[in-house]
Formats: sequence, C-alpha cells, structure tokens
Amino acid sequence: MCILLVLVLLALCRPVQGTGDTCETCGHRPMDYDSDKSRVVGGRDAQPGTWPWIVSIQSPWQAGTGHVCGGTLIRPQWVLTAAHYFIEARNIEAWRVVAGATQLSHLGPEAQVRNIKRLLVHDQYNNISQSNDIALLELDQPVQCNIYVQLACVPQPSLKVSQLTTCYVGGWGATAEGALASNDMLQEAQVLLIDTHICNGSGWYRGAIHQHNLCAGYPQGGIDTCQGDSGGPLVCRDPRAERFWLVGVTSWGRGCARVRRSGVYVSTRHFFNWILEQTELQPAERPAPTPAEVQPAERPVPTPAETDNATPSPFPYQKLVAFFKLMRELLQYPWAGKS
Repeated sequence: MCILLVLVLLALCRPVQGTGDTCETCGHRPMDYDSDKSRVVGGRDAQPGTWPWIVSIQSPWQAGTGHVCGGTLIRPQWVLTAAHYFIEARNIEAWRVVAGATQLSHLGPEAQVRNIKRLLVHDQYNNISQSNDIALLELDQPVQCNIYVQLACVPQPSLKVSQLTTCYVGGWGATAEGALASNDMLQEAQVLLIDTHICNGSGWYRGAIHQHNLCAGYPQGGIDTCQGDSGGPLVCRDPRAERFWLVGVTSWGRGCARVRRSGVYVSTRHFFNWILEQTELQPAERPAPTPAEVQPAERPVPTPAETDNATPSPFPYQKLVAFFKLMRELLQYPWAGKS
C-alpha cells in the first residue's frame, strides 16, 4: 500500500506527457506561460504555443507571407473570423490557413497548413455599419491538436463576460497605424474590456457600437489591434478554471491605439447558435445541451467541464486523467504476497 501511495504522489507531481493531443477540450494552453509575467504596456512578441488557437489566413495574391487577417480554431475543421475581409475574395479554395505558427516567414515543423473548403459569411453582415461582422471557414482537412494547436472555447449566451478581467488580443497585423506590411512575429497584448455604454458615448464612437459588439483596449490608447489583426481572437481567462474563453472577434476601430478609440470586437456569445447552425453540428431547433447531456460523438462545440457555478479542481485536468490511468494500471498489476 505504501508503494501504491508513493506511485500516486509521483503521478500527480510529474509533468504529464503528450497533453493536448486530442481536440476533445477547449481553451487550454499546454504551453502555459505565466500570464502574470506576460503583462504588457504594448504589443510584444508571443512565445511559441502561447495562443494555440490563433491562425493566419493567407491569400496567394498577398505580398510577403500572404497574411491577410487572423482567425480562431473552434473545431478541428472550422475557423471563426471576421466577414469584412472576404467581401471581394476570389478563388477562396486557393487561400490557406496556417495553425500553430509564431513566425510566418519560418513556420517550423509545428505549423499545420490547410486550404479553405468553404466560406460562410453571416447573411446579415453589413459592410457599411460593420454589423454582424462574422464568418466561418471550413478547412479541407481537420487540424491535429497538440501543444501548439488547440481549440478555443466559444461561450454560450449565458456567460457573464463583464466578470472576466484578464483579457488578451493577438495577431500578425501592423504594429503602427498606417503601416503597409503585416508583422512577421505573432504579437500579444493585454487589454481591458470597456463598458459598451462608455465606448458608445460622446467623445468615443457616438452610437456606432452595436449590441453584439464589445470594446477592448485602454481609454488613453497606446495598446490596440490594427490592420491585419481583424478576425483574430479576443480571449479572457476564466478566474475559476484553467481555461480561456473566446469572447470576441477583432472587427474594426478608428485608427490604431488612439485615445478613446478602442478596438471593436464581435461578441461571440451573441452568435453561439448561429455558429452551431452554420456548421451543422447541432439542429437549429434544438436548445444547446448541457455538457452532461452530450455524448462525445455528437459534442457540438468543445466546452469546459466546469459550469458557471463551478469551482477550480485542486489538480489540473490532465494530471487527474494521468492519475486515473495509473490507478487502472496498478489495479491490474498481479501483486504477490497476498494474505
């Protein structure tokens, strides 16, 4: 029994090998860097694997690396992005999506490249008001999840986004307003969610913000997304779990990092049902099932095991899985000296 207890303790303390090899969960960062140490006063280079759900969407007619805009993996074969970059897009099957990348000019063995099979733009998108600026890309082949490629968690409408205080944006867009070229290295920045009533008020956007938008940045400016970052993720850490929620899709803004001109994002929870309907992962007439009601084979969107009222587990999910696997192996071991 003492040997058994020692082995159990070792299993809980040792690093879990091969975590993130499946796409059954979402919002995890296997290469989890300490977010408190990555707080920024401006955009900076992201470390490999920091944001494993972000992708670069590239056109064969774009100069340089071909980067046009960003996107977010929400299923192995589906990317969520902004609609406005695809209004005049041609030969979409020739475009490509790059997952697992940090530096676009040197992708490295961890990068996965896929072509686009299908583009689905929201049927109520308005390119003048930028309302419903959201689109889906179906890939020709699913990605393989690993420590560099993971899925983001799309929140249900009940998520209280205002309670999430640690949020980040990222992308390969321009690092200065008016810059002609995208950035080669993935950039990251911490931002604050700004109350939409403030963001929509006098001296800010004066009524241009829709009910399905979010604002993020800083009132004084200085940190923001820019051209080429559109379609990329705005993610927030859930303080009760080791996960991130994809709360927004980068949409638009006036200039970059201007005072009282924060970035404007599409709130993903408002489009949860639309996403399920368009991807045919769930019939439109059925309400979204709870995690307990969904069988693994029919899970519409990877969702966290924790509910809104959950408390953090004392051990990370992956280590608990490793623990139970080890226990199963130990119980099957032919112990000698049985009394």
